[in-house]
Amino acid sequence: MIAASFLIFLLIFLFIGLSSLIKSGKTQDDYLVAGKSIAPWLAGLSAVATNNSGFMFIGMIGLTYATGLSSIWLMIGWIAGDFLASLIILRPLHRASRSDEIHSYGGLIAHWYGQNHVTLRRIVGVFTILFLSLYAAAQLKAGSKATMVLLDWQPSWGVIIGAVIVLLYSAAGGIRASIWTDAAQSIVMIIGMVLLIFGGVSLAGGWDASVEKMVNITPHYLSWFPDTDFLGITLFILGWVFGGVTVFGQPQIVVRFIALDNESNINRMRVYYYVWFTLFYGAAILVGLLSRIAFPDTSVFDAELALPALAKLVLPDVMTGLILAALFSATLSTADSLILACSASVTRDFTSKVGKLQSLWAAKLTTACVLLVAVIIALTGAESVFALVLDAWGLLGSAFMPLILLLALGKQVSQLVAIIMVVSGVVAFIIWQQLGLGGLIYSVAPGVLVGLMCGFIGDILFKNKGSN
Repeated sequence: MIAASFLIFLLIFLFIGLSSLIKSGKTQDDYLVAGKSIAPWLAGLSAVATNNSGFMFIGMIGLTYATGLSSIWLMIGWIAGDFLASLIILRPLHRASRSDEIHSYGGLIAHWYGQNHVTLRRIVGVFTILFLSLYAAAQLKAGSKATMVLLDWQPSWGVIIGAVIVLLYSAAGGIRASIWTDAAQSIVMIIGMVLLIFGGVSLAGGWDASVEKMVNITPHYLSWFPDTDFLGITLFILGWVFGGVTVFGQPQIVVRFIALDNESNINRMRVYYYVWFTLFYGAAILVGLLSRIAFPDTSVFDAELALPALAKLVLPDVMTGLILAALFSATLSTADSLILACSASVTRDFTSKVGKLQSLWAAKLTTACVLLVAVIIALTGAESVFALVLDAWGLLGSAFMPLILLLALGKQVSQLVAIIMVVSGVVAFIIWQQLGLGGLIYSVAPGVLVGLMCGFIGDILFKNKGSN
């Protein structure tokens, strides 16, 4: 029954994505940025689904299962940082994206003030392809973990079937197909998470019994802060604030903001985005805590399997299949967004002239090639979904967020300084990780700070030289 329900609902989600063909403009502009005509509620729900998906429903729930209530600071810091960045950057970014030259993240950065920084655009394109391929692999792996628990599939089956569905999404409506399915999945997953919470509380014997059992797990399981000193707590929270701030360094999310139909609808989009964001995070934390009661033996239980395992335990088979289909489809549409961002980079960031590379079929062929790379990473990489996403997110944020911030604040950064900022942010992130300091503060924080520092220093050193 779970398998039948999963397949039926997965086909429904797939149909929603494929139905975007009705609105498709059959152009690369429509394929990559949906003709910049997406309604605010669709843009908001799609952006929050793309922001979270596998990270939220597999990684975040797993983190809460393992560490307890202190994971709430990831939620508070991330949303606070995201909102702060939105107030500073979103309107200037949307205004800059209206140019007909902009169909990719690299194009946005290279043409922000109407200039044409070709070398910068290509470097941004290379980093986009490298890091988003890693990110897409994490999404495919997240979907395969869910099918492994509920359907007893081999992990490789979930990855391969997911990749085929992503290819179908991409061949159909491009980013529009991804946005439409994101919105449907967002609604279904909120309902599913609420049902899981009620089911988990009922399994534990009621809310009071649930809290009592959580208190008895470990002395610090329901502590609001990590078991460390004041400096450690401060750096822990600050790291997640930086994680949220770097949302505008993520091409797969920024493309939703670019696709929004009108600047006047930004506030309406924010309402959908942050309401759903808060609901998702709050529900994920509760499901993680309740899962620890249901599966107390951490020595044999994979924390990242908490959501599908709890669903199988407390929900009817039909609803379990629905949640699995929504989760699986959510990870796939996010993977689709990542792959499409890579396609935009290949077809738009490595050529300055309109030609065969900028055709619709070139974009679709590129999508298939990048997807193959992501499948290989997902099948061969041993990292957890949580680690893969944080690495990819951090690398992207460290590379692009410092430059995006300066551009949004009205600073016209020379091409040479911009390249230095992008490269130095990535190098700082990698060095911080290799030194084993990621546990002290999320490595994106030093990445962003080093990028900004290089921007200010570079501006002083090269102020009168320029670089185009």
